[in-house]
Amino acid sequence: MKLLAALTNAFPLWVLAATGLALVRPELFTWFSGPLIPLGLGIIMLSMGMTLGFDDFGRISRERRLVLPGVALQYTLMPALGWALGVLFDLPAPLAAGLILVSCCPGGTASNVISFLARADVALSVTMTAGSTLLAVVMTPALTAALAGQRVDVPTADLLLDTVQVVIVPVVAGALLKWRFPAASRRILPVAPLVAVIAITLIVGSVLGAGRQQVIDAGLRLLLAVVCLHAGGFVLGYLAGRLLLRRELAARTVAIEVGMQNSGLGVVLAQQNFANPLVALPSALSALFHSLVGSLAAAIWRATPPPRTPESP
Repeated sequence: MKLLAALTNAFPLWVLAATGLALVRPELFTWFSGPLIPLGLGIIMLSMGMTLGFDDFGRISRERRLVLPGVALQYTLMPALGWALGVLFDLPAPLAAGLILVSCCPGGTASNVISFLARADVALSVTMTAGSTLLAVVMTPALTAALAGQRVDVPTADLLLDTVQVVIVPVVAGALLKWRFPAASRRILPVAPLVAVIAITLIVGSVLGAGRQQVIDAGLRLLLAVVCLHAGGFVLGYLAGRLLLRRELAARTVAIEVGMQNSGLGVVLAQQNFANPLVALPSALSALFHSLVGSLAAAIWRATPPPRTPESP
């Protein structure tokens, strides 16, 4: 159990290793392509559903005073930041659209892992992830179309349908499995997060390996844009969380949830709905950099526990 947890918590290292190997030896990962990528995301989202369960979705209404501000920031701060950085770094239209797409994605299970490592409010993080995931069906296609529609043709209806298929269906299936077969789920759950880490690592390696030359050509501008997206999400999410919730631990949790996206979803939506393969590159790089930024934040916050005040939960 400890070994499984250690391997899962080292997910930034696996993604970093996959990125380096994919850029040097693309063939190590490019075999993981075609239908294997949406299948991999389906496994990730199924694992998320089993991890969350229906109780966590129920908490959205019970604890809306804490949950809703974080979810709202997810779909306001990040999309605005993604659009602004595309303009600021003068990214080519497909890369700018890809940056906007990943900024409009919901939170993922990686944020829950980082919340645990940072000693933030893991229960709040999980509930925010559940809320943003449910809203993704409408918000991700609508925001992507609104912000990127002038740059590239955005198939809004197809995006919505694919979001339902690769997010809602497997998440609900996972929650149903946890509810109907609790004993079997308890045996699977310790392994599920590691399987999800392996899947996202393969997805990232595949996309970066296939787009190796484009990543090199895009160079520093693309890398800086993705780093700024997630670093900015953490900083602005924290500041807004402090302002709205007035609790240090909740603000740290909001920062993690806002600053980390479901990058695997961004990759699948880009590949299935946009003809230009460049649109998927920002999502693949996002998986690396949000992991690294999140790990740095976790290390800092783990070393600086929040002050004990009457406001603290």
